[in-house]
Amino acid sequence: MPSFSDLPGSEGFLSSGPALVSQSLTRSATVVEHLKDQPMLKVRLSVLALAGLSVLCASRAATIVEDFSTNPQAGGWQVFGDTNLFAWNSTNQNLEVTWDSTQPNSYFYHPLGISLTRYDDFGLEFDLRLSDIASGVEPGKTGPLQIGFGFLNLAEATSTNFMRGAWGGAPDVAEFDYYTSGYYVFSGITYPSLASTVPSFIPGTDSFAYAPVFVSVFETELPTNQTVHIRLVYTGANQTAILTLATNGGPLSQLPPLVLSDPGNSQFAPADNFWVDAFSISSYSSAGDVYDSVLAHGAVGNLSITAQLQPIACLTGGLTNGLWQAQFFAHSNWLYTLDRSTDFHSWAPASITNAGNEGLMMLQDTDPPSPRAFYRVRAQQP
Repeated sequence: MPSFSDLPGSEGFLSSGPALVSQSLTRSATVVEHLKDQPMLKVRLSVLALAGLSVLCASRAATIVEDFSTNPQAGGWQVFGDTNLFAWNSTNQNLEVTWDSTQPNSYFYHPLGISLTRYDDFGLEFDLRLSDIASGVEPGKTGPLQIGFGFLNLAEATSTNFMRGAWGGAPDVAEFDYYTSGYYVFSGITYPSLASTVPSFIPGTDSFAYAPVFVSVFETELPTNQTVHIRLVYTGANQTAILTLATNGGPLSQLPPLVLSDPGNSQFAPADNFWVDAFSISSYSSAGDVYDSVLAHGAVGNLSITAQLQPIACLTGGLTNGLWQAQFFAHSNWLYTLDRSTDFHSWAPASITNAGNEGLMMLQDTDPPSPRAFYRVRAQQP
Protein backbone atom coordinates (compact mmCIF):
# COMPACT_ATOMS: atom_id res chain seq x y z
CA MET A 1 0.00 0.00 0.00
CA PRO A 2 1.41 3.40 -0.93
CA SER A 3 1.87 6.12 1.65
CA PHE A 4 3.18 9.66 1.46
CA SER A 5 3.92 12.14 4.17
CA ASP A 6 5.24 15.68 4.28
CA LEU A 7 6.14 16.28 7.87
CA PRO A 8 7.82 19.12 9.73
CA GLY A 9 10.88 18.16 11.70
CA SER A 10 12.66 20.37 14.15
CA GLU A 11 16.22 21.33 14.80
CA GLY A 12 17.26 22.10 18.34
CA PHE A 13 18.86 25.36 19.38
CA LEU A 14 22.54 25.48 18.63
CA SER A 15 24.78 27.82 20.55
CA SER A 16 28.42 28.33 21.34
CA GLY A 17 30.56 29.85 24.04
CA PRO A 18 33.14 32.57 23.52
CA ALA A 19 35.79 31.63 21.00
CA LEU A 20 37.67 33.09 18.09
CA VAL A 21 36.80 31.49 14.75
CA SER A 22 38.48 32.24 11.47
CA GLN A 23 36.46 32.34 8.93
CA SER A 24 39.20 22.80 -16.99
CA LEU A 25 37.26 19.73 -17.44
CA THR A 26 38.94 16.45 -16.54
CA ARG A 27 37.33 13.29 -17.80
CA SER A 28 38.29 9.78 -16.78
CA ALA A 29 41.63 8.35 -17.76
CA THR A 30 40.26 5.62 -20.00
CA VAL A 31 38.18 5.73 -23.15
CA VAL A 32 35.58 3.51 -21.51
CA GLU A 33 34.98 5.81 -18.57
CA HIS A 34 34.95 8.82 -20.85
CA LEU A 35 32.08 7.36 -22.81
CA LYS A 36 30.10 5.41 -20.23
CA ASP A 37 28.33 8.47 -18.85
CA GLN A 38 28.37 11.25 -21.37
CA PRO A 39 26.26 13.19 -20.68
CA MET A 40 27.44 22.20 4.27
CA LEU A 41 24.59 21.18 5.69
CA LYS A 42 27.32 21.75 8.16
CA VAL A 43 26.23 24.25 10.76
CA ARG A 44 29.35 25.98 12.04
CA LEU A 45 28.76 27.75 15.31
CA SER A 46 31.04 30.72 15.44
CA VAL A 47 31.71 33.44 17.95
CA LEU A 48 33.76 36.57 17.75
CA ALA A 49 34.10 39.23 20.45
CA LEU A 50 31.64 37.44 22.76
CA ALA A 51 28.97 37.16 20.11
CA GLY A 52 27.18 33.82 19.68
CA LEU A 53 25.36 32.38 16.67
CA SER A 54 22.59 29.80 16.68
CA VAL A 55 19.90 28.39 14.39
CA LEU A 56 16.16 28.24 14.87
CA CYS A 57 14.13 26.52 12.19
CA ALA A 58 11.83 23.63 11.41
CA SER A 59 13.04 21.46 8.55
CA ARG A 60 10.68 19.84 6.07
CA ALA A 61 10.63 16.13 5.43
CA ALA A 62 9.00 14.03 2.73
CA THR A 63 8.60 10.26 2.86
CA ILE A 64 7.23 8.00 0.14
CA VAL A 65 6.72 4.29 0.84
CA GLU A 66 5.38 2.05 -1.92
CA ASP A 67 4.91 -1.70 -1.55
CA PHE A 68 2.76 -2.03 -4.71
CA SER A 69 0.02 -3.89 -2.88
CA THR A 70 -2.46 -1.53 -4.54
CA ASN A 71 -2.36 0.33 -7.84
CA PRO A 72 0.43 2.91 -7.37
CA GLN A 73 -1.17 5.36 -9.78
CA ALA A 74 -4.00 5.72 -7.28
CA GLY A 75 -1.40 6.92 -4.77
CA GLY A 76 0.17 9.79 -6.66
CA TRP A 77 2.49 7.96 -9.07
CA GLN A 78 2.45 9.13 -12.67
CA VAL A 79 3.95 8.12 -16.00
CA PHE A 80 5.65 10.39 -18.50
CA GLY A 81 6.62 9.12 -21.96
CA ASP A 82 5.92 5.56 -23.08
CA THR A 83 3.29 4.18 -20.70
CA ASN A 84 3.88 0.64 -22.03
CA LEU A 85 7.25 0.50 -20.28
CA PHE A 86 5.67 0.37 -16.80
CA ALA A 87 3.07 -2.13 -15.57
CA TRP A 88 1.79 -2.80 -12.06
CA ASN A 89 1.72 -6.51 -11.23
CA SER A 90 -1.03 -6.92 -8.64
CA THR A 91 -0.22 -10.59 -8.10
CA ASN A 92 3.49 -10.17 -7.38
CA GLN A 93 2.97 -6.72 -5.85
CA ASN A 94 5.71 -5.02 -7.82
CA LEU A 95 6.25 -2.77 -10.81
CA GLU A 96 7.35 -4.45 -14.04
CA VAL A 97 9.67 -2.18 -16.00
CA THR A 98 11.17 -2.20 -19.48
CA TRP A 99 14.19 0.02 -20.04
CA ASP A 100 14.44 0.63 -23.78
CA SER A 101 16.82 3.24 -25.18
CA THR A 102 15.03 3.22 -28.55
CA GLN A 103 12.02 4.84 -26.90
CA PRO A 104 11.72 8.45 -25.72
CA ASN A 105 12.64 9.37 -22.15
CA SER A 106 10.05 7.71 -19.95
CA TYR A 107 9.54 8.03 -16.21
CA PHE A 108 7.48 6.36 -13.54
CA TYR A 109 7.64 9.20 -11.05
CA HIS A 110 6.28 10.77 -7.89
CA PRO A 111 6.62 14.49 -7.07
CA LEU A 112 8.30 15.16 -3.71
CA GLY A 113 6.51 18.38 -2.86
CA ILE A 114 9.89 19.96 -2.03
CA SER A 115 13.00 20.84 -4.01
CA LEU A 116 16.25 19.27 -2.78
CA THR A 117 19.81 20.53 -3.21
CA ARG A 118 23.33 19.30 -2.40
CA TYR A 119 22.86 20.75 1.11
CA ASP A 120 19.87 18.55 1.96
CA ASP A 121 19.54 14.93 3.07
CA PHE A 122 17.80 12.25 1.04
CA GLY A 123 17.81 8.54 0.38
CA LEU A 124 16.18 5.73 -1.53
CA GLU A 125 16.01 1.98 -1.25
CA PHE A 126 14.22 -0.70 -3.20
CA ASP A 127 14.32 -4.28 -4.41
CA LEU A 128 15.41 -4.82 -8.02
CA ARG A 129 15.08 -8.09 -9.88
CA LEU A 130 16.46 -7.93 -13.41
CA SER A 131 15.26 -10.60 -15.83
CA ASP A 132 17.66 -9.55 -18.59
CA ILE A 133 19.77 -6.59 -19.62
CA ALA A 134 21.96 -5.95 -22.67
CA SER A 135 23.84 -3.17 -24.38
CA GLY A 136 24.53 -3.05 -28.12
CA VAL A 137 20.84 -3.22 -28.99
CA GLU A 138 21.07 -0.35 -31.47
CA PRO A 139 23.33 -0.31 -34.54
CA GLY A 140 26.78 0.99 -33.66
CA LYS A 141 25.84 1.69 -30.04
CA THR A 142 27.82 -1.06 -28.33
CA GLY A 143 28.42 0.73 -25.04
CA PRO A 144 25.95 0.58 -22.13
CA LEU A 145 23.39 3.28 -21.39
CA GLN A 146 22.32 3.49 -17.75
CA ILE A 147 19.01 2.49 -16.22
CA GLY A 148 18.13 5.07 -13.58
CA PHE A 149 16.49 5.30 -10.16
CA GLY A 150 16.51 8.57 -8.32
CA PHE A 151 15.84 12.27 -8.19
CA LEU A 152 15.26 14.58 -11.14
CA ASN A 153 14.12 18.11 -11.82
CA LEU A 154 10.82 17.20 -13.42
CA ALA A 155 10.48 20.26 -15.64
CA GLU A 156 13.95 19.75 -17.07
CA ALA A 157 13.77 15.96 -17.35
CA THR A 158 10.55 16.14 -19.36
CA SER A 159 11.85 18.77 -21.77
CA THR A 160 12.69 17.76 -25.33
CA ASN A 161 16.39 18.63 -24.98
CA PHE A 162 17.06 16.49 -21.88
CA MET A 163 19.47 13.78 -23.09
CA ARG A 164 20.89 11.59 -20.33
CA GLY A 165 23.48 9.94 -22.55
CA ALA A 166 24.77 13.16 -24.11
CA TRP A 167 27.62 14.88 -22.32
CA GLY A 168 26.21 18.00 -20.67
CA GLY A 169 22.66 17.19 -21.78
CA ALA A 170 21.11 16.26 -18.42
CA PRO A 171 21.19 18.94 -15.69
CA ASP A 172 19.99 18.41 -12.11
CA VAL A 173 20.38 14.69 -11.50
CA ALA A 174 20.89 12.79 -8.23
CA GLU A 175 20.30 9.08 -8.80
CA PHE A 176 21.47 5.48 -8.74
CA ASP A 177 22.53 4.22 -12.16
CA TYR A 178 23.28 0.72 -13.34
CA TYR A 179 25.34 0.09 -16.46
CA THR A 180 25.52 -3.41 -17.84
CA SER A 181 28.68 -4.54 -19.63
CA GLY A 182 29.50 -3.47 -23.18
CA TYR A 183 32.38 -2.36 -25.33
CA TYR A 184 33.69 0.36 -27.63
CA VAL A 185 35.79 0.05 -30.79
CA PHE A 186 38.20 2.78 -31.86
CA SER A 187 40.85 2.47 -34.55
CA GLY A 188 40.35 -1.28 -34.62
CA ILE A 189 40.92 -1.64 -30.87
CA THR A 190 38.16 -2.97 -28.61
CA TYR A 191 37.79 -1.38 -25.19
CA PRO A 192 35.62 -3.43 -22.81
CA SER A 193 33.26 -1.64 -20.45
CA LEU A 194 32.52 -3.55 -17.25
CA ALA A 195 29.20 -3.44 -15.44
CA SER A 196 28.96 -0.68 -12.83
CA THR A 197 26.59 0.40 -10.04
CA VAL A 198 27.02 4.15 -9.69
CA PRO A 199 25.72 6.98 -7.47
CA SER A 200 25.41 9.76 -10.06
CA PHE A 201 25.16 13.52 -9.56
CA ILE A 202 25.04 16.38 -12.08
CA PRO A 203 24.49 20.01 -11.07
CA GLY A 204 22.11 22.37 -12.80
CA THR A 205 24.63 25.18 -12.55
CA ASP A 206 27.07 23.31 -14.82
CA SER A 207 25.67 20.21 -16.50
CA PHE A 208 29.16 19.32 -17.79
CA ALA A 209 30.38 18.71 -14.22
CA TYR A 210 29.97 15.08 -13.16
CA ALA A 211 30.32 13.08 -10.00
CA PRO A 212 31.81 10.57 -10.12
CA VAL A 213 34.43 11.26 -12.76
CA PHE A 214 35.87 7.74 -12.56
CA VAL A 215 33.15 5.12 -12.83
CA SER A 216 35.57 2.19 -12.56
CA VAL A 217 35.68 2.38 -8.75
CA PHE A 218 32.02 1.32 -8.76
CA GLU A 219 32.38 -1.72 -11.04
CA THR A 220 29.91 -4.35 -9.85
CA GLU A 221 27.66 -6.60 -11.91
CA LEU A 222 24.09 -7.14 -10.74
CA PRO A 223 22.84 -10.71 -11.11
CA THR A 224 19.76 -11.52 -13.18
CA ASN A 225 16.79 -13.49 -11.86
CA GLN A 226 17.84 -12.66 -8.34
CA THR A 227 16.55 -9.91 -6.05
CA VAL A 228 19.06 -7.23 -5.08
CA HIS A 229 18.29 -4.69 -2.36
CA ILE A 230 19.72 -1.29 -3.31
CA ARG A 231 20.15 1.58 -0.86
CA LEU A 232 21.54 5.04 -1.65
CA VAL A 233 21.85 7.62 1.15
CA TYR A 234 23.09 11.18 0.63
CA THR A 235 24.01 13.48 3.53
CA GLY A 236 24.25 17.18 2.83
CA ALA A 237 26.37 17.94 5.89
CA ASN A 238 29.39 16.10 4.48
CA GLN A 239 28.35 16.06 0.80
CA THR A 240 28.60 12.25 0.80
CA ALA A 241 26.64 9.52 -0.96
CA ILE A 242 26.80 5.94 0.33
CA LEU A 243 25.63 3.10 -1.93
CA THR A 244 25.03 -0.39 -0.56
CA LEU A 245 23.94 -3.52 -2.43
CA ALA A 246 22.72 -6.70 -0.77
CA THR A 247 21.39 -10.05 -1.93
CA ASN A 248 20.47 -13.21 -0.04
CA GLY A 249 20.87 -11.25 3.18
CA GLY A 250 24.52 -10.35 2.58
CA PRO A 251 26.49 -7.59 0.87
CA LEU A 252 26.98 -7.94 -2.86
CA SER A 253 29.96 -5.59 -3.05
CA GLN A 254 31.98 -3.09 -1.02
CA LEU A 255 31.70 0.28 -2.74
CA PRO A 256 33.51 3.50 -1.83
CA PRO A 257 31.66 6.65 -0.76
CA LEU A 258 31.23 9.45 -3.26
CA VAL A 259 32.01 12.93 -1.89
CA LEU A 260 30.82 15.83 -4.04
CA SER A 261 33.35 18.21 -2.50
CA ASP A 262 36.27 15.84 -3.24
CA PRO A 263 38.01 16.89 -6.48
CA GLY A 264 39.57 13.44 -6.67
CA ASN A 265 36.35 12.02 -8.11
CA SER A 266 33.97 14.95 -8.50
CA GLN A 267 33.83 17.88 -10.88
CA PHE A 268 31.48 19.82 -8.61
CA ALA A 269 32.82 23.31 -7.90
CA PRO A 270 31.97 24.91 -4.54
CA ALA A 271 29.27 27.03 -6.17
CA ASP A 272 27.69 24.14 -8.12
CA ASN A 273 24.30 22.89 -7.04
CA PHE A 274 21.41 20.75 -8.21
CA TRP A 275 17.67 21.17 -7.68
CA VAL A 276 15.54 18.01 -7.83
CA ASP A 277 11.85 17.74 -7.03
CA ALA A 278 10.67 14.26 -8.09
CA PHE A 279 11.66 10.63 -7.67
CA SER A 280 11.72 8.58 -10.86
CA ILE A 281 12.32 5.10 -12.20
CA SER A 282 13.78 6.17 -15.51
CA SER A 283 14.09 4.61 -18.95
CA TYR A 284 16.38 6.93 -20.88
CA SER A 285 16.47 7.45 -24.62
CA SER A 286 19.82 7.15 -26.39
CA ALA A 287 19.04 10.31 -28.38
CA GLY A 288 22.15 12.46 -28.60
CA ASP A 289 24.40 9.51 -27.67
CA VAL A 290 26.07 7.76 -30.60
CA TYR A 291 27.86 5.18 -28.45
CA ASP A 292 25.43 3.65 -25.93
CA SER A 293 22.17 1.71 -25.77
CA VAL A 294 20.28 -0.63 -23.43
CA LEU A 295 17.34 -3.00 -23.34
CA ALA A 296 16.38 -4.50 -20.00
CA HIS A 297 13.40 -6.05 -18.24
CA GLY A 298 12.86 -6.38 -14.52
CA ALA A 299 10.71 -5.65 -11.49
CA VAL A 300 10.92 -3.09 -8.71
CA GLY A 301 9.41 -3.59 -5.26
CA ASN A 302 9.46 -2.41 -1.64
CA LEU A 303 10.36 1.14 -2.54
CA SER A 304 11.10 3.77 0.09
CA ILE A 305 12.16 7.40 -0.45
CA THR A 306 13.10 9.88 2.26
CA ALA A 307 13.95 13.56 1.88
CA GLN A 308 14.88 16.16 4.49
CA LEU A 309 15.15 19.76 3.37
CA GLN A 310 17.48 21.82 5.55
CA PRO A 311 16.34 25.47 5.49
CA ILE A 312 19.74 26.79 6.63
CA ALA A 313 23.02 25.37 5.34
CA CYS A 314 26.69 26.37 5.29
CA LEU A 315 26.15 28.81 8.15
CA THR A 316 29.06 31.06 9.15
CA GLY A 317 29.18 34.24 11.18
CA GLY A 318 31.60 36.94 12.25
CA LEU A 319 32.36 40.61 12.63
CA THR A 320 32.83 42.74 9.54
CA ASN A 321 33.80 46.37 10.14
CA GLY A 322 32.58 46.00 13.70
CA LEU A 323 29.15 44.65 12.69
CA TRP A 324 27.97 41.08 13.17
CA GLN A 325 26.83 39.28 10.05
CA ALA A 326 25.73 35.75 9.25
CA GLN A 327 26.05 34.08 5.85
CA PHE A 328 24.32 30.85 4.78
CA PHE A 329 22.59 29.02 1.93
CA ALA A 330 18.90 30.00 1.85
CA HIS A 331 16.08 28.07 0.19
CA SER A 332 13.28 29.72 -1.75
CA ASN A 333 9.82 29.69 -0.15
CA TRP A 334 11.46 30.42 3.22
CA LEU A 335 11.81 33.68 5.15
CA TYR A 336 14.99 34.48 7.11
CA THR A 337 15.61 36.88 9.99
CA LEU A 338 18.66 37.58 12.11
CA ASP A 339 17.54 37.73 15.76
CA ARG A 340 19.52 39.23 18.64
CA SER A 341 19.54 38.67 22.41
CA THR A 342 21.68 39.89 25.30
CA ASP A 343 20.54 37.22 27.75
CA PHE A 344 19.37 34.16 25.72
CA HIS A 345 15.84 34.77 27.04
CA SER A 346 14.45 37.71 25.08
CA TRP A 347 14.99 37.79 21.33
CA ALA A 348 14.26 40.61 18.89
CA PRO A 349 14.86 41.00 15.15
CA ALA A 350 18.24 42.53 14.31
CA SER A 351 17.61 42.57 10.56
CA ILE A 352 14.71 42.85 8.20
CA THR A 353 13.10 39.58 7.09
CA ASN A 354 14.40 38.40 3.71
CA ALA A 355 13.01 35.83 1.28
CA GLY A 356 15.38 33.01 0.30
CA ASN A 357 16.48 32.70 -3.31
CA GLU A 358 18.26 29.30 -3.52
CA GLY A 359 21.62 30.93 -2.97
CA LEU A 360 23.88 32.52 -0.39
CA MET A 361 22.27 35.10 1.88
CA MET A 362 23.91 37.60 4.24
CA LEU A 363 22.11 39.10 7.24
CA GLN A 364 23.72 41.89 9.28
CA ASP A 365 23.04 43.67 12.56
CA THR A 366 23.62 47.32 11.69
CA ASP A 367 22.87 48.60 15.21
CA PRO A 368 24.46 46.19 17.71
CA PRO A 369 24.19 46.80 21.47
CA SER A 370 27.14 47.15 23.83
CA PRO A 371 28.97 45.28 25.22
CA ARG A 372 27.83 41.92 23.85
CA ALA A 373 25.08 40.12 21.97
CA PHE A 374 24.03 36.65 20.91
CA TYR A 375 22.54 35.94 17.50
CA ARG A 376 20.39 33.34 15.83
CA VAL A 377 19.15 32.91 12.28
CA ARG A 378 15.43 32.20 12.21
CA ALA A 379 13.87 30.42 9.22
CA GLN A 380 10.15 30.12 8.70
CA GLN A 381 7.77 29.51 5.86
CA PRO A 382 5.36 32.26 4.85
